[in-house]
Amino acid sequence: MSPSPKPLIADRFAAFGTTIFAEMTALANQHRAVNLSQGFPDFDGPDLGKNAAAKAIADGHNQYAPLHGVQVLREAIAGWASRVSGIDCDPDREITVTSGCTEAIAATMLGLLNPGDEVVVFEPYYDSYRACLAMADATPRFVTMHPTPEGFAYHPEELRAAFGPKTRAVLINTPHNPTGAVLSVAQLDEIAALCKEHNAIAISDEVYERLTYDDRTQISIATRPGMRERTIVLSSSGKSFSLTGWKIGWAIAPEPLTRGIRMAHQFLTFDVATPLQHGIAALLTDGEPEIEKLRAHYTHTRSLLAEALQELGFELALPQGSYFILADHTPVSQRLGLKTDVDLCRWLPEHAGVAAIPPSAFYHDPSDGAALVRFAFCKRTKTIDEAIKRLRTALT
Repeated sequence: MSPSPKPLIADRFAAFGTTIFAEMTALANQHRAVNLSQGFPDFDGPDLGKNAAAKAIADGHNQYAPLHGVQVLREAIAGWASRVSGIDCDPDREITVTSGCTEAIAATMLGLLNPGDEVVVFEPYYDSYRACLAMADATPRFVTMHPTPEGFAYHPEELRAAFGPKTRAVLINTPHNPTGAVLSVAQLDEIAALCKEHNAIAISDEVYERLTYDDRTQISIATRPGMRERTIVLSSSGKSFSLTGWKIGWAIAPEPLTRGIRMAHQFLTFDVATPLQHGIAALLTDGEPEIEKLRAHYTHTRSLLAEALQELGFELALPQGSYFILADHTPVSQRLGLKTDVDLCRWLPEHAGVAAIPPSAFYHDPSDGAALVRFAFCKRTKTIDEAIKRLRTALT
């Protein structure tokens, strides 16, 4: 009798099944639901970027780009970082263009972490964080963002307890997906003090940096005292310019850290689409009016959806940033005889014609997120209006 075949999936991925996004999108498609689950717009990005990319194709910019990105884009990123965040950086030695922010996350972890290193991670978290840490054979130490009347916030004592002698890095995301929290200066300084105390680096995912509301401004931890030399700033163009499919991201880091990031990047993707880099360079340089229009639109759709959800019995605080609403569904689910976020998110596409995301998938202990549900408001007004209409019909 022949031996049983070995498992086909590596042990490091044994804990990761099909993403919750795939399941919810399949349910949305099956029931023709309005898809408020995945965080991508249902409208196109600006002509400025598309025209610049088309011109780059016509002008023959169609071969491999330099490993660290085309010069015009790296210079545009440096200008953007200076204007937006107050970060001055060298486009040749401190900027690496990546295949979206997700690859920047992977390259950073693979290039800078060793097996057994510990990384402090705020939860709920973007699901790629945990998978990338697994690839790097690093150990996450979780700090939970708890709901408050003003939004979500961590407990300082839990943050301090997560740091220890094996801490190599802290991974922060501000504005935060999925809670919408924007870390304050006091919170950033608290994190910075612990980084310096434990000689840890900060990996700062800032993809939603321009999507803040109610006069709230995102501040990069790299600008706090003593943090520039120990911070990697990660961002991308997809969220600010509604071009999520282009997958143009970047990492900004001091040269010693950049060397490790580029070492991993060269063996992950080497480079990203050359003409699209030219398109993003145009947007970073001249696309500020497009961002202002987008933020005004999201301010409107955020208010529309939040007010409707509250009217229907969901409990929430308005997100300060990003384009997600994380709400407590308990009063609604109790009326429906449902219990968990997964129960509700499987019920909604079939019975209400609306898809959402169960955020328990973004906690190391899923029960911590079982009372919550995430809706995306990065949609056209008519899409949000249709979703609200369907929810009202099903839930009232």
